[in-house]
Amino acid sequence: MTAHEHSETPAPAEYWEDRYGGSEQMWSGRVNAVLADVASTLPAGRALDLGCGEGGDVIWLAQRGWAATGIDISATAVRRAAEAAHAAGLDASRAEFRVADLSQLELEDRFDLVTTSFLHSPVELPRERILRLAAERVAPGGHLLITSHAAPPPWARDEDEHEHRHDDEHERRHADMNFPSPEEDLAALELDGTEWETRLLEVRERFAVGPDGAEAVLSDGVVLVRRRGA
Repeated sequence: MTAHEHSETPAPAEYWEDRYGGSEQMWSGRVNAVLADVASTLPAGRALDLGCGEGGDVIWLAQRGWAATGIDISATAVRRAAEAAHAAGLDASRAEFRVADLSQLELEDRFDLVTTSFLHSPVELPRERILRLAAERVAPGGHLLITSHAAPPPWARDEDEHEHRHDDEHERRHADMNFPSPEEDLAALELDGTEWETRLLEVRERFAVGPDGAEAVLSDGVVLVRRRGA
């Protein structure tokens, strides 16, 4: 039996709690560039961010007049997001955060903008199911924005410092991650063309700095669809 067969894959909530708990802050706190570009062209309304992490996108939206809700599987990420929103002077009516498994969403509300950025995971993630659930939460006249890695970042296989004892398993999980194209994401949504229109379907490039400080050009897949209606 191989070492991989001996290893146990952690549950998603356990894995992400370990990731967030292993550092004081995982993300920059800055808004995702694609979201900022798209949302700046839309009238402010109600927004839902799936996989909100430490809340950077939700806070940016709330500061621009949106009533934004962020959901993440990690309680630590949600706590940090709520603290950051409070520090920015935002109350829960503008920036609300919840802990939930995205594949088991039980929301009844509809939103003018539903967004998810970089919904990739080295552990179990029913991505297509989550994206379809996201589409169900879009109100008539509203938009669904999906931003994803179109290709692995050059540092994707790097060993995380706090996971050095699991380097082989960690690297294997990253190698198994899926990076679908925008066309594949759109097809996975299985949208009715009479009910939806495609606004953006493209790959964008951006500069980024990796964990080791090295600069790189990353490719982001972008899908923006609008539910027809009011």
